[in-house]
Amino acid sequence: MKRLKKFFKWVFILLIVSVIGFYVTGYGYILKGVWVVYLHGHTTAYIDDFKFFEVEEIPASINPQPWPIHKDYNTVEATKALSEMNDTLGTVSFLIIKNDSIWYEKYFDGFSKNSQTNSFSMAKSITSALLGKAIDDGFIKSLEQPVGDFYPQYAGTGMTVGDLSSMASGLDWDESYSNPFGMTARAYYDSDLAETILKLKVVDTPGVRYKYLSGNTELLAMVIQKSIQRASINLSGYLQDSFWQPMGFEQPAIWQIDDDENRLVKAYCCLGSNARDFARFGKLYKDYGKWNGQQILDSAFVAKSIKPRFAESAEYGYGFWLSDFMGKKIFAMRGILGQYVIVVPEDDLIIVRLGHQRGNKTDLPFSSDFYVYVDEVYKMLEQNQ
Repeated sequence: MKRLKKFFKWVFILLIVSVIGFYVTGYGYILKGVWVVYLHGHTTAYIDDFKFFEVEEIPASINPQPWPIHKDYNTVEATKALSEMNDTLGTVSFLIIKNDSIWYEKYFDGFSKNSQTNSFSMAKSITSALLGKAIDDGFIKSLEQPVGDFYPQYAGTGMTVGDLSSMASGLDWDESYSNPFGMTARAYYDSDLAETILKLKVVDTPGVRYKYLSGNTELLAMVIQKSIQRASINLSGYLQDSFWQPMGFEQPAIWQIDDDENRLVKAYCCLGSNARDFARFGKLYKDYGKWNGQQILDSAFVAKSIKPRFAESAEYGYGFWLSDFMGKKIFAMRGILGQYVIVVPEDDLIIVRLGHQRGNKTDLPFSSDFYVYVDEVYKMLEQNQ
């Protein structure tokens, strides 16, 4: 018994020393990560983990605009392959919008049309839309405006706000999702996100080549935030005024922030909303910035966003992923766990999928699930012809 007590005493002492060590060395955020993830039965970030973070609230529109319901709503069942994929990967929402009307929707695992789930990197597309709006409103001059105009430490680097949106900044961000000591984990779980971002250095020539970095979008958000300061509004408020209200979002949303003191939104991720409301950004870009007759985002900016900036990196534009699958020009918002708003403008089609996991990686720009979702939706539509 004495030996057992001594053993637990030393375990406790070791635990205390370890905790102190994490905080002294600046890695205290790892303990939060362990608590949020592993102690709640997960192995990575998950779609409803926002309950463990501080958030900014974005109210629903005071003039909600519900999606019309298609005359053939839910008359076609999901194909076998789609059903199996949804089951295997833990889909919680699957939505098909045809000709701007909801043609099919299903919810799983206790989720509903009003359930908030984490956007993850789909928020990058929304942050890029806020860039377009800030240019429209005169807060930012153009895509070519230097980042150094807002943060002097980047003066002379040649890095522009457009480079941030198109993932061509040349910054030394490490896009690693498995390293608990890396930048991505720190950005997700630590406080004072700006401190982490402003330590980034330009190590490659900006504007030359594509390299996907979450730090790009966060720095872009900080630039937008700084540009709108004279309007006395923060980024979540700007999102509400610019898009949430005029586009008639039916449900409130939440956007994770770094901490209660700094209140910087995690713009590269972590916007909590639902399938129907996420789909609105697909419609907005499909219609080149026009929403039900009102031009709320410059059409030239939208057109540029959904085309490749670099010929050798045809999978990305400005904030949006691109594909030519099935010979169709497709653009998409996407998140790390298989969150998608997939848009096929030529067929007036929007597909939204939210869920717990994504498919296997491929040699193509998208994981395997993306191609299954698109292919099987077209098979469903063919059944209705």
